[in-house]
Amino acid sequence: MIRSIPIIQPARAVATWWLLCASWGTLSNGIVSAQSVCLPLPRLLSIMPMGGAAGTTIEATITGENLEEAGDLLFDHQGIQATAKRDANGKLEPNKYLIAIAPDCPLGLFESRVTSRLGISSARIFSVGNLSESIPSTPNTTLATAAPLAVNSVCNAVVSSRAVDHYAFEAQAGKRYIVHCCSRGIDSKLDPVVILADASGRDLKVERTGNTLDFTAMDSGKHIIKIHELTFKGGPGYFYRLVLQELAVDAPVPVFPSTQSVSAFSWPPANLPEAPSVMEEENVESQTIALPCDLAGRFFPAADVDTYQFTANQGDVWWIEVASERLGRPTDPSIVVQQSQGQDAEQKWVDLTELNDIASPVKVSSNGYAYDGPPFDGGSTDILGKLEIKETGTYRILLTDLFGGTRKDPRNTYRLIIRKAAPDFAVVSWGLHMELRNGDRNALSKPLALRVGGTIALEVVAVRRDGFDGEIHLAMEGLPQGVSAHGLRIAAGKSRGIVLLTASESAPQSLAQATLIASATINEQLVAHPVRTAQMAWPVPDAWSEIPSPRLVRGLPVSVTTSETAPLTISATEPKVYEVKVGEKLSIPIRLTARSEFSGAVLQLKTFGPSFEGNPPFDISLTSPTAEAIVNLASIKPAPGDYTIAFYGTAVPKYRYNPLGVSLAENEVKKAEAETKRVSDELAQQAQALASSPVEKKAEVEQSIAALNAQKQAADAALTAANATLKNVTAQAAPRDTAEIVISEPITIRVNP
Repeated sequence: MIRSIPIIQPARAVATWWLLCASWGTLSNGIVSAQSVCLPLPRLLSIMPMGGAAGTTIEATITGENLEEAGDLLFDHQGIQATAKRDANGKLEPNKYLIAIAPDCPLGLFESRVTSRLGISSARIFSVGNLSESIPSTPNTTLATAAPLAVNSVCNAVVSSRAVDHYAFEAQAGKRYIVHCCSRGIDSKLDPVVILADASGRDLKVERTGNTLDFTAMDSGKHIIKIHELTFKGGPGYFYRLVLQELAVDAPVPVFPSTQSVSAFSWPPANLPEAPSVMEEENVESQTIALPCDLAGRFFPAADVDTYQFTANQGDVWWIEVASERLGRPTDPSIVVQQSQGQDAEQKWVDLTELNDIASPVKVSSNGYAYDGPPFDGGSTDILGKLEIKETGTYRILLTDLFGGTRKDPRNTYRLIIRKAAPDFAVVSWGLHMELRNGDRNALSKPLALRVGGTIALEVVAVRRDGFDGEIHLAMEGLPQGVSAHGLRIAAGKSRGIVLLTASESAPQSLAQATLIASATINEQLVAHPVRTAQMAWPVPDAWSEIPSPRLVRGLPVSVTTSETAPLTISATEPKVYEVKVGEKLSIPIRLTARSEFSGAVLQLKTFGPSFEGNPPFDISLTSPTAEAIVNLASIKPAPGDYTIAFYGTAVPKYRYNPLGVSLAENEVKKAEAETKRVSDELAQQAQALASSPVEKKAEVEQSIAALNAQKQAADAALTAANATLKNVTAQAAPRDTAEIVISEPITIRVNP
């Protein structure tokens, strides 16, 4: 059976609220698994259901990591508003929300985040559609228990480990239907296998590549849809939205909205029209085009080779860019440029150059987690390259999907742009990841949730377009009170920079939507672009067993929590500009404010900042409140000028998770003990009263004793629960060695000639 998602009248928005949950319910805590890398950060893992229809209100349940005080559920569109769900007595139901979707809310995917004790969480996808929605009400893992599914509807579900979900629907002969299982594109871990079967469960058609199953019914009657994970994994992270839709016989298969890979940050080029000016002429051996050109085509049918012929003049320089993988298609474009030589029967085409992938701006991790580089790849299988014309003549481009011999999806489109140089850049950022060699294999989302007194870093990388090689400045606006940002610019000719966010020790608990802007001067004009942000779709504690899956996210919320402080703050003793001459050694007095004990007495520090990252590492003592940071200009040879730098290293504090929760739990135990004592004392008094009461009063006293016994039972249960919570939070707050990146507050250096 499938039960419909309850439709509820829209509720009024309520003010921001903070719920202290003594019991964490379905919200898991990363510290439970003895996480030894990265201080706990709030992460939203799932919303069930994962979407809803425009114009409805649904009831949803969230799960996550380190969300024991889940607060507001926020979306990146005003057309989606969530309020906390309350029971009939007005009491908040932990982790449950009523999500109201406005009738005019656009269809598509939206980012959702939740506030918590530790601040703003990582993002999770929420879908808005226009079909009726449902969720299974009972297990449907056998043919006999197949859940009925309406045509033109969406079912939200979770596949179980080593199980196959079954759905039954009524098809009509001659009608065309599509079955699509939304999974990876909405942050699920599921690699779905979709099977169409007859009423007896015999397979008719199977789709194992994640594409849409498209079929026309041969017979009227009951049909079965089966869903399972490719390797029969399952569990809370393996959710999906199953779409069953009737389609006109000649209608194209729709492209379902999906999250974007990190590589998509470099698309589109600035000022690109939404629609191309030229379309591919299919079934033509060679299509003649004029340069410059903006053309749309597709890699279809399988092994398709599209040929475009043009004339060009000696000395021309053209930049060629192709987008397909960055449009969300599973393709790998490749171009061969050829020149025509000879005439008539003597004519032949000679290969000039081959253009392939867009290289990553920085060396990425070779193993999927931070070891020798970040686990985010800003490169792409798309194309961005230069064509220099040595002779006036006729040329042609052969454009193919490099591994498209078996790909036959007409939705595999591309955009081909051939232009004169238009120097520009695109920038993406992500939370700086650990680079450890001690067995750590974490790949974690790092929401911008700051602890007071702490500094965190965003790694920022740029793809440079059409020969642009200048300096790129980074600036962040709209930060919470008490938070400062320092953009360590991307130097000329480089592709990597760092942005540092610091929450002062006096910063209040807060949340703000920030913007990160990259700007540069190109041809004497200031050019500015927003910086995209990436995160891991799921926290991966061990990349040996699970492949990390990063994606782009929208929005840049920044929060500060006062419930915890940074274990260590490193800052210059004097907030001034430190001056030094070229070739000299600079010693900067620094102050260490330690709020935790540490494993190890020495911290090795390296240096962030353009022209300064070659500064030799140096050691400082963690047992002293002061130290000296050494900058050796003789080894790094920076040019004269002003620089912003920071020092960073990996420390291992003996971290305690939510120690305040222990005192709160102790208070709850004291309240429960007091209530138990009060009821016990009243029971003793009533027992004495019963012994001395006249016959006509005994019934009244016995009734009072019965009521008190019920209160005593409830008080005992509350005391038992309070003691269990105290035991739990005390265990959580036990000191644990936790490796964490420690970054100093930014320091300004002036290098004089």
